[in-house]
Amino acid sequence: MSRKMVTIDGNQACTHVAYATSEVITIYPITPSSPMAAEADAKKTVHQENIWGTVPAVTQMQSEGGVAGALHGSLTTGAMCTTFTCSQGLLLMIPNMYKIAGELTPTVFHITARSLAGQGLSIFGDHGDVMACRQTGWAMLCSQSVQECQDMALISTQATLKSRIPFMHFFDGFRTSHEIQKMEQLSTDDMADMIDEDLLMAHHDRALTPDRPMMRGTAQNPDVYFTGRETVNKYYNACPNIVQETMDKFAALTGRQYHLFDYQGSPDAEEIVVMMGSGAETVAATADHLIAAGRKIGLLIVRLFRPFDCKAMVNAIPATVKKITVLDRTKEPGCAGEPLYLDVRAAIGEAVESSKINCQPVILSGRYGLGSAEFTPAMVKAVFDNMASWAPKNHFCVGPHDDVTFSSLDYDKSFSIEGKDVFRAMFFGLGSDGTVGANKNTIKIIGTETDNSAQGYFVYDSKKSGSITTSHLRFGKNQVVAPYLIDKANFIACHNFTFLDKYDMLARLEEGGTFLLTTTYSKGQVWKHLPAKVQKQLVDKKAKFFIIDAIGLGQALGLGARINMIMQTAFFMISGILTEEQAIKAIKDAIKKTYGKKGDKVVNMNYAAVDGAIKKIVEVKVPKTVNGHEIPATVPEDAPEFVKEVTATMIEGNGDELKVSQIPDDGTWPTATTQYEKRNIAVKVPEWLPENCIQCGRCSIVCPHAAIRLKISKKTDLKKAPKSFKTVEAVGKQFKGRMATLQVFTEDCCGCTLCVDTCPAKTKALQMITNTDALRDKESVNVKYFLNLPEASPEEIDISTVKGSQLKRPLFEFSGACAGCGETPYIKLVTQLFGDRLLVANATGCSSIYGGNLPTTPYAKNADGRGPAWSNSLFEDNAEFGLGMRNTVNKFASQAVELLDKAVAEKIITKKMANDLSTASQKTQTEIDAQRVRVAALKDKLADSDSLIAKRLSHIADYLVKKSVWIFGGDGWAYDIGYGGLDHVLASGQNVNVMILDTEVYSNTGGQMSKSTPRSATAQFAAGGKKMPKKDIGMIFSTYGNIYVAKVSMGANPGQVAKAIAEAEAYDGPSLIIAYAHCINHGINLATGLQQQQKAVKCGHWPLYRYNPLLEEEGKNPLHIDSKAPEMPFADYALNENRYRMLKMMNPEHADELMAQAQADVNKSWKFLEGRFKALEPED
Repeated sequence: MSRKMVTIDGNQACTHVAYATSEVITIYPITPSSPMAAEADAKKTVHQENIWGTVPAVTQMQSEGGVAGALHGSLTTGAMCTTFTCSQGLLLMIPNMYKIAGELTPTVFHITARSLAGQGLSIFGDHGDVMACRQTGWAMLCSQSVQECQDMALISTQATLKSRIPFMHFFDGFRTSHEIQKMEQLSTDDMADMIDEDLLMAHHDRALTPDRPMMRGTAQNPDVYFTGRETVNKYYNACPNIVQETMDKFAALTGRQYHLFDYQGSPDAEEIVVMMGSGAETVAATADHLIAAGRKIGLLIVRLFRPFDCKAMVNAIPATVKKITVLDRTKEPGCAGEPLYLDVRAAIGEAVESSKINCQPVILSGRYGLGSAEFTPAMVKAVFDNMASWAPKNHFCVGPHDDVTFSSLDYDKSFSIEGKDVFRAMFFGLGSDGTVGANKNTIKIIGTETDNSAQGYFVYDSKKSGSITTSHLRFGKNQVVAPYLIDKANFIACHNFTFLDKYDMLARLEEGGTFLLTTTYSKGQVWKHLPAKVQKQLVDKKAKFFIIDAIGLGQALGLGARINMIMQTAFFMISGILTEEQAIKAIKDAIKKTYGKKGDKVVNMNYAAVDGAIKKIVEVKVPKTVNGHEIPATVPEDAPEFVKEVTATMIEGNGDELKVSQIPDDGTWPTATTQYEKRNIAVKVPEWLPENCIQCGRCSIVCPHAAIRLKISKKTDLKKAPKSFKTVEAVGKQFKGRMATLQVFTEDCCGCTLCVDTCPAKTKALQMITNTDALRDKESVNVKYFLNLPEASPEEIDISTVKGSQLKRPLFEFSGACAGCGETPYIKLVTQLFGDRLLVANATGCSSIYGGNLPTTPYAKNADGRGPAWSNSLFEDNAEFGLGMRNTVNKFASQAVELLDKAVAEKIITKKMANDLSTASQKTQTEIDAQRVRVAALKDKLADSDSLIAKRLSHIADYLVKKSVWIFGGDGWAYDIGYGGLDHVLASGQNVNVMILDTEVYSNTGGQMSKSTPRSATAQFAAGGKKMPKKDIGMIFSTYGNIYVAKVSMGANPGQVAKAIAEAEAYDGPSLIIAYAHCINHGINLATGLQQQQKAVKCGHWPLYRYNPLLEEEGKNPLHIDSKAPEMPFADYALNENRYRMLKMMNPEHADELMAQAQADVNKSWKFLEGRFKALEPED
């Protein structure tokens, strides 16, 4: 039977089956599994039926632990259920997984296998998460390709129903989940034929129901518990055969035959590799290449890891095998070996002992691919070469260079097995420019419009935008099997001219290849502006060279930096894969499908980009002369050694070349390193016009990247200022006779324009100008001078005002957040006010990624070397994590006071010194500075003593200076997964400060609904619009009465923000600040973010207030409402954003109904706030 061929990724392939074979689906977002949950919700929204003719129920929970609990309830009451998860999310499910397995309940969890956070978080793929669950009693079935993601999803579903053993169906996160491949799609009839209806009915019959009452989950005593555990043996013994029978049934249906263990290679192999996952495809292809050269080698692919069928594994191995290497994609420190290795060794050992095989082969253990580290044919060859050596290395790793314990294998990076029959293209884009999305469409177009097999894979770091993205596209007449990055490309496109000075892209261009560059330089000018290294590579490789002014065309069409359609069109025109007519039609069809929900205007703009691109492509004849400039050093010469040796290598994209000895052992990295990166990504930057400036500080306070800063200096300090250094007479009585400077950090600016938008001057004091080399050179000198100017003294400024706060140096700078981010200004402001004594507990999310993602770190230090100390624990425990920090600070501070008394008793210090230190007021920065002087004097005194008391006190004396503990996180954390912990911590009465960066969605995982999402907004997991009202977390916590609560908006009232943060920190108790943060997931141009914040306040959606318990103690109303009553309809705010507008276009009637309810929510919320204010008025 002919089946439909589709070009999709592993997540889509899996969801195709998972949705169709489920009755209840319970979801929660976690990368990289979230797309499966989002697709399930989207299918439900359009009422797509499963194979039984009904639409599955899809429910989002507050955490993965909640998902597992809900699924357990659904399963025990008879539904066929599934979910999608990975990593820490999967670990939260473990307690319920034991229960589900113990009750012999059939289900399949689909896992995009991902690293676990250890010394650092990694969102990328390995088997650490699933291996942490191998003891739960679940069967574990592994897919190694996009095709198998679909096939094994179906096989596991039938097998779980027949065996009654729950299944984890897993595949490699990103490498398989996000790889796009052309594959054969199963039909609904195929799936229905595979699933035994009687088995489903049997599952339904075992449901808990009052119509057939029974009990599960009893508490058991020693007399029966152990015996009860042994009752399940027959089910686990039968499971492998059931899986194989299901695989055979599937083969009869589709022609694709799978086995529990599939052997590929020489029938008389002497050396084999045993492994599972996507890496097996690389091993198989490499083994074929080496076999052709005469090697007797092979590969044993493990598909069913649990229950592990020792007999089936031994039977699958050729009798000639003398050496086996078992490769695990996980690391278990301290164990005798990794999981698969131990199972294989046990299986072989038992077979030898029972005489099933005659001699014991040598069995070696290796690790590969942790955190999506590359696993290439060169590494595979090293594994086989190691086996062939006289003294093979055991318990090795392949990939890293271990120069400490020497566990790594050396490999020849030049070894390649890619043939000429596959076209290979690489595209280097700027995060958020649309390159990745366009290339996904390109692969789908090639897969659909041609007979070619196609593969697409996309590499990007965790910066939210403005980082490099690399698209790897392969296609050819034969099936593309290459789950590793392209090493030699026929075609390379550079979508950002500044990359030429940063990344060695052309090292991967093969001889005679094609290079496409976007540039504003003309055909006659471009060559002289290329670096000499790039010129030489183009000459030596005899490359074809094309240019296109994609930036200019994009701006002319109103697309801004989104040049994806322009570059995609150029690729099709240059490559000739399709005729011009075919390509244009296919691209425009993809545009309609991709952007149709955003309206005709967006679609037509992109159509115009396609038409315009054709005329803009220019071929440049490559000269023979090499006369370009030298590529500048990645980081300045005055950077610390660690930055020059380690950070710079990572910035260049060569982090995988670092040695083990160069990486911190415990995950502790230096702060203040973004200052050395100088990304230069802005096309236009602000220019200060001092004659128009009123020195209000608004531009500085709203800048997401701390790229525009205010200082007031004495004229004597400016004597050596560069000629281009701008100043103007300072405003303010305390600054009479001084000069003000507003400095733009052009190399660090992202060009978002928020500073220009917020400038209140009648004639704007800022204007956007082109970011040229000459401008950058000039301003880099000015920046260096600016940074060395003295700061304003604490006595001269009021930090609770906009201007006063902006005269303090930000200690959060140049992060990887989106250009125009709504979150980072709040964090930056906290660091300006308290950064030199700040401890930060950061929930996993956007703020932990732009705040703590390598290679560079944005939290900075002041001139004294002090600055924020930052850490991230998990997503769900951040409030508790922060409370733990406060507990330590409190304990060490009180312990230091105790030791002061003991030091007095031992006559090490005077009683006056001890009293001054223990009773000092630390309410202002001046008082804190004075305390630091006292602590320094104490340390000097203690240094003269050999007393143990003196040593102990010296060790913790810094805790005598007040520390400020802040807990940062998004609404997904605060409103959902971490809400229970947040409630407990705020109710504890401890002096912690919580800031919720509220984007009203799970921003970091792609924009899923949270309980903060307003009614009527669309989001992932709420494709049909959210039907429930927004949770009013501020009012909830204000009911405790002893928590400082503020609701703030930087765009609407930055003065109120500064005041609230200052009050919260001053309050000696728990405080909560809920900060409105516009977000790219709102479907807006972030340049308009501040305007949207203003409208959110004006319509009443985001009322501003401060609830200060101290005022009640003074006999005043503790609630102060800082915004006016609603003065515009909610819709006037909402319909500026695609998250609301999309539903209006898709389902106008439903959208109007929800919009009316949302307006009612606003009315009710304001009425409640006013009522609360009146209720809290002091009695006369």
